[in-house]
Amino acid sequence: MKHQDISPGSLLATGPHGTFFGVSQECFNRVWRTLTAPEGNSVIYVSMEIGADRDVYHPVKDRLDKLAKGKDIPAELQYYVDKFTNGPSKIPVYSGGLGVLAGDTLKSFADCHIPVAAVSLLYRRGYFSQLIDLKLGQVVWSRKWSPEEVPGLYLLHQPGDPATPLTVAVDFHDREDQLIRAEAKLWMKLEIGNELDFFVPEIMLDYDLPETPDWIRKVSEQLYDSSSETAKVIQRRLLGAGVLPAMRALGFSAKTIHLNEQHGVVLVLALITEILHRRLGDDFRNQASDQAILQAADEAARQVVYTIHTSVKAGHDRFPRAIYHGLEHSFYRRILRLLALDEQNPEQYNFTTLAMRINRATNSVSRLHREVTRSQFHQYRDRISAVTNGVHHLTWISDAKAAVYDCFPELAGWRRDPSVFGQASALCQNPQFRQDFAAAWQKDGDILISHLNGMLAQHRRQRFSTWIDPPNHLSYLEDAKGRLETGVFTFGFARRFSTYKRADLIFDDLDRLAAILVTNQWPINFVYAGKAHPADKPGQELIKSIINIQEELYHKTNGLARLVFVPDYDMAMAKMMVAGCHAWLNSPKRPLEASGTSGMKAAMNGVPNVSIMDGWWVEGYHAGQTGWKFGYEGPIQAELLSEHLSDLLYQQDAASFYEMLPNLLGAFYHQPNRADYLDRCIMNLALNCPIFNTHRMAAEYVDRYQLVLPPTVDARIRKFRALYQSDLP
Repeated sequence: MKHQDISPGSLLATGPHGTFFGVSQECFNRVWRTLTAPEGNSVIYVSMEIGADRDVYHPVKDRLDKLAKGKDIPAELQYYVDKFTNGPSKIPVYSGGLGVLAGDTLKSFADCHIPVAAVSLLYRRGYFSQLIDLKLGQVVWSRKWSPEEVPGLYLLHQPGDPATPLTVAVDFHDREDQLIRAEAKLWMKLEIGNELDFFVPEIMLDYDLPETPDWIRKVSEQLYDSSSETAKVIQRRLLGAGVLPAMRALGFSAKTIHLNEQHGVVLVLALITEILHRRLGDDFRNQASDQAILQAADEAARQVVYTIHTSVKAGHDRFPRAIYHGLEHSFYRRILRLLALDEQNPEQYNFTTLAMRINRATNSVSRLHREVTRSQFHQYRDRISAVTNGVHHLTWISDAKAAVYDCFPELAGWRRDPSVFGQASALCQNPQFRQDFAAAWQKDGDILISHLNGMLAQHRRQRFSTWIDPPNHLSYLEDAKGRLETGVFTFGFARRFSTYKRADLIFDDLDRLAAILVTNQWPINFVYAGKAHPADKPGQELIKSIINIQEELYHKTNGLARLVFVPDYDMAMAKMMVAGCHAWLNSPKRPLEASGTSGMKAAMNGVPNVSIMDGWWVEGYHAGQTGWKFGYEGPIQAELLSEHLSDLLYQQDAASFYEMLPNLLGAFYHQPNRADYLDRCIMNLALNCPIFNTHRMAAEYVDRYQLVLPPTVDARIRKFRALYQSDLP
């Protein structure tokens, strides 16, 4: 059934655990049959967070939005249609790049018909919301959301008993090994393929039940609860230890489990004990020798694929062993002592080490990250390969750019097959494409600037009606002085605020920056957004520094430079920024950025990157055909992994930025028709869109999953895999 032929009447399906809107009964049966087939030819994808907001992309909602209200909609379906059309658009269970990447990955699995089910947690308070105050900086607050109200999120029930929720149990143990049981309801969200003919079920464990002890329920409420080390341990256990019970409750038979980061790695403890129980019987805890445990670990490893996403210390979970007394059974602690002791501090368990040890395939998320990871975990270097990240092109390409792509035969079929963007190089010399692309970019820029000016005006009005002092200097100015202008070169910068990402790098020498702009009379906008983790005080200070720089920068440049910070950054704001900016800025200390994906989203819209040679940009730079580089790009040495403030290379890399900036702004402001600049934009489509998409990334993961796919699906996957080989030197 083709997407354009689907009517709402064919989008209702019933399964053993509920009724679901968005796919046909035939589609539901086909996918569910594969996930529950005894041969286990499927994958369970485990992620602490998954971001896929419906207001950014959802093929069912997009289809319904094109129908006239009430037209072609049977009365029995009106409830579902109304909910999809008018219900809440966000599920606030992601913090940033890791979760959004997980969501993009699941969408590509669905588009490409790869049999995967995901497991994550349902956080009743989600991730924190962000207010920004001029004096206080980041202010953290949270609010409960109601999963019952969210379209496409379903509470699963017992087979044949719609009134009884389907639940699973996760076991904790006190210091005497007495059982403490936590229970979770299971919710299911369908990540539906663009043609509505396949889906990936996302199972979310919800521990908000009276049977679950209060101290466990509280920890389950908010993503990355960092109120204590114990809270972190409990939350990760709620994820990892819930995977197998959820699989069993639903009848999922996957023989491969993919850990998207190590947060859920405690599931391997359950795999190991199941193997030992099968081999040694009910008394396996007393019968198992250390050697037997290690042999069981080797067998468990054959079921696990592991992706490591970070090079920085904070991304590797290390917890004091003492915490596990009172949470984990003594036999599990014995396994941890054998497999997870930290080399530098044997009083801690290192869960990245555990994940590195118990898997059949480990991958980094870029080629440079592969080399860094091999140096950090040298004992596992031979098993560490690279699968460079990507983004879901259908999610991140703006409507204006998509309309242009649709009009040129060279890009025919781009929605289904991002490899066709390789033909975009032929459009570099096409005057009509250049004109239409520039017009679409102008439209996206106008949308962004209009939104930002609306935000500034709202903050200006609220100055005397709320306790929040607006964070942006422009909100204290009137008329044209307090606005951003369209057509002005605009830098975008949006990501988590952490010291190694150096958000304030380009403002290290304001006098030098101002001199470049004033001498050439170049106006410029800087649009910044992002959150700092509530426990990351240096990251919060970075946000304050961006706020504090604004007024000085404005006056030193006589108003030419206007810096704006956008509070409470989310996926909708991200899409607006990556499409509407003129360049995407990335300024981490090399080599601490494992990959980065926001710049890939910009590239999908033809927006050039201006970046340190780190993460994905080492592969995406293409000798300057797609953007600009600055900063250190020399050999990777051990001392460069330091995150200490004195080692962050501010002066050196900022100076390199100032040397590059006149070339960039000169190409934008002074060349006829911005010829060279527009060439770089179009070459992003030709060189980066075919590579840095999650369809290609998913195809590389299929190799590691060892799936047997239907011939038509396999042919498509082989085509995407041929686009790029991440693991080349």
